[in-house]
Amino acid sequence: MSGGTAAAGLAAGALELERALRCCTAASVVTDGGQPPAPPDERSLYIVRVVQIAVMCVLALTVVFGIFFLGCNLLIKSEGMINFLVKDRRPSKEVEAVVVGPY
Repeated sequence: MSGGTAAAGLAAGALELERALRCCTAASVVTDGGQPPAPPDERSLYIVRVVQIAVMCVLALTVVFGIFFLGCNLLIKSEGMINFLVKDRRPSKEVEAVVVGPY
């Protein structure tokens, strides 16, 4: 691509951007008659806050119990693996020699 066509492409892009910005002026924004929005009701704010707290508590409990049960599951599996390894181990001859020793 030569320098002339790249500059022409940039100029065309700038013109499109300018048209888009001109389209959305402050005069084209739909308003509600110039009245300020009503202040939020205290009761609805209280309900929203209570619901947020309840959701956070449920999520926190879910995470805590998830970690607890994951830990228990890993503990049970590791205990089973340890028992499996202990059962497969054969006693060595040295241990038998100590047990057979004179008393």
